[in-house]
Amino acid sequence: MSFSSLGLTEPLLRAIGEKHYREATPVQAAAIPAILLGEDVRACAPTGSGKTAAFVLPMLQVLADGRRERGRFVRALVLCPTRELAIQTGEACKHFSQHLPQATKTLVVYGGVSINPQMMALGGGADVIVATPGRLLDLMDHNAVSLAAVSMLVMDEADRLLDLGFAEELGRILEKLPGRRQSLLFSATFPPAVQALADRLLRKPCLIEVAAGPVAKPDIVERAIEVDVPRRTQLLRHLVQENGWTRVLVFVATKYATEHVAEKLRKAGIAAEAFHGELSQGARQRVLADFKAGQIHVLLTTDLASRGIDIAQMPVVVNFDLPRSATDYTHRIGRTGRAGESGVAISFVSADTHHHFQLIEKRNGLAVPREQIPGFEPVELAPAAMPTGGIKGKRPNKKDKLRAAAARAAGEELPKSDAPAKKFSWPRLR
Repeated sequence: MSFSSLGLTEPLLRAIGEKHYREATPVQAAAIPAILLGEDVRACAPTGSGKTAAFVLPMLQVLADGRRERGRFVRALVLCPTRELAIQTGEACKHFSQHLPQATKTLVVYGGVSINPQMMALGGGADVIVATPGRLLDLMDHNAVSLAAVSMLVMDEADRLLDLGFAEELGRILEKLPGRRQSLLFSATFPPAVQALADRLLRKPCLIEVAAGPVAKPDIVERAIEVDVPRRTQLLRHLVQENGWTRVLVFVATKYATEHVAEKLRKAGIAAEAFHGELSQGARQRVLADFKAGQIHVLLTTDLASRGIDIAQMPVVVNFDLPRSATDYTHRIGRTGRAGESGVAISFVSADTHHHFQLIEKRNGLAVPREQIPGFEPVELAPAAMPTGGIKGKRPNKKDKLRAAAARAAGEELPKSDAPAKKFSWPRLR
């Protein structure tokens, strides 16, 4: 479907043309008309499906047609789980609004940098604020911004917002919003916690479900290489050098591991850097810019980069450590094979993680052949018995519950995934 048939104005269509977008994606085709009509929207669509443009374009058009408030007021609020996603969303707002008759003031606010420049920028209010929840609350506590005039609320990557522990922050923000507003909730997945949020946030929403069908499925070759844990760094170095890879995204489990593995690769003559949440915002932006520019060949990261970071032409993704959940596996490998490109996703599988990878395969409907690299054949053998309990990211089924009950009866310690999740009561919205 063409963008011109969705009711967008000429200035927005001109900005879309400059991005070389030819046709609207399914989520854009469904969401844009509904948002222009003033409906609440609950959209579930996979990573890379164009969710950002799906809400930014109609949001800008609605704001252009509305009345501006004077003072520290905000007209539209977009909440994002990470600084990087907030920056990307802010850039999209600025690009698509550049030809509008009246300038749209968009501010991006996030932690990790001084709050004072952000407070000064908010002195005259803003049309759009794109924010991470923690920094927005800081600004509200300093009386630098008021949410009393917000007419449109967007929650982007809602499942990630909850995964990162923002439930209480979201509750405090929602209490400060006016009752009469348009609310849009976009997410790649809708686990029970996100559905509960949607039920309390949205009023008679337009429901949009976009599945990754055969046509939309990216061209990704998935590989599983068996290797002992102590030899993973050596194997990674071998693969990078043997294949001549110049851009590789490597996922590890901890911030310490990003630094540790990056240092070992640098000693071997490979341009590698770490990317994690404890870096300053300036350092994070510099590392990403150098990686995109080809000055860094291997980027070691935690799951910080598994969602929302759009790096064009990412040929290889490596799961140095396996993700905790089947859903995270999908988001990680989704960093490659984007925009029609082909990609390779490699997972290192050790004796300890053999059954965990089997569970990831089962939950994602996969069958990835195991392979071994000459010179790196594993010595340790995988345990014969399957572990009890489920995998994080899916509610336990009947068999999982029976295994858990049997383990309790035998006095065994349960896996963390069987522990009850912390509950949060969403405030009643006005």
